[in-house]
Amino acid sequence: MQNRICEILGIQYPIIQGAMSWVTNAEFVAAVSNAGGLGMLGPFAGRRHNPTSMDEIIDWMRQEVRKTKTLTDKPFAAPMIVSYDFSRIMDMVDMLIEEGVAAVLVNGVDGVDLVPIIAKLKQNGVKVIFRGATATPEDAQNAERLGADIIVATGFDEGGTVPEKIIGSFSVVSHIVDAVNVPVMLAGGIVDVRGVRASFALGAGGVYVGTAFLATHESPADQRVKELIVRHTASDLQIFRTTPAYYRSIPTAFSTELVKMDEQGASREEIAKKMYGGQALKKAMLDGDLDNGIITVGNGITYIHAIRSVKEVVDDLMQDFRG
Repeated sequence: MQNRICEILGIQYPIIQGAMSWVTNAEFVAAVSNAGGLGMLGPFAGRRHNPTSMDEIIDWMRQEVRKTKTLTDKPFAAPMIVSYDFSRIMDMVDMLIEEGVAAVLVNGVDGVDLVPIIAKLKQNGVKVIFRGATATPEDAQNAERLGADIIVATGFDEGGTVPEKIIGSFSVVSHIVDAVNVPVMLAGGIVDVRGVRASFALGAGGVYVGTAFLATHESPADQRVKELIVRHTASDLQIFRTTPAYYRSIPTAFSTELVKMDEQGASREEIAKKMYGGQALKKAMLDGDLDNGIITVGNGITYIHAIRSVKEVVDDLMQDFRG
């Protein structure tokens, strides 16, 4: 089956594994790429402890990129933003170009001038995957003008930092598809082949998947987290306000405390300070500390019934593309 995303990225199947903070590493990413998708190193990939400087973050990511290249000869990707220090984005971009990373995730964030970033990536033959914090036609059109090769449309069903607009994944995708000429991938709540088929029926050319890959043997997420993903459904999830918008979590002691703060009228900033300051995502999802962390997942967890291999997940999602 002909597919523009596969042709652009040089991959077998139109599926990208999301750049999930703390819960990616070289082995995991290589497994996705070897299975025919595009694996992506996320922020703090392969780390167990907090870095002390941006130099350390970039150097560590360079080593994780090199390690990934020893485990796969297939294309893989990495994000340009790996910390809240946006002043070093171009240094990160330079490193990814130097190391020959095939594609870079370019995030649309306030205060970052994308013009020189995308221009430099394009000049060096790196494919640009653009993913705005909140999918809007205007944002997608601007990214296309700047040279993005692929647009990721993210719906409110995703895990992690959900969009500011409360628009479900299968409502948002057609808005973006109709606004641009480059191929669009859908992110948010896609964990089985039915979600993939629905995405394509609405005009998407591929899918960008996070939660489904968390519950795999190769994922560096804590084993208890994987088991909780299998046991829970979307109706179990908690949601609370924070910055920039919302977060959702499988119930933990800490997420319940954040929900209570929200219900009692705490500001987004107060909730964010407690959440981010306590490194809630890392503590639960990587370290397995369920009393002091959150387990952020998308609404698609209802359809995850077992911990499987990365290849099994890819083969299941991409069964319509298999020869």
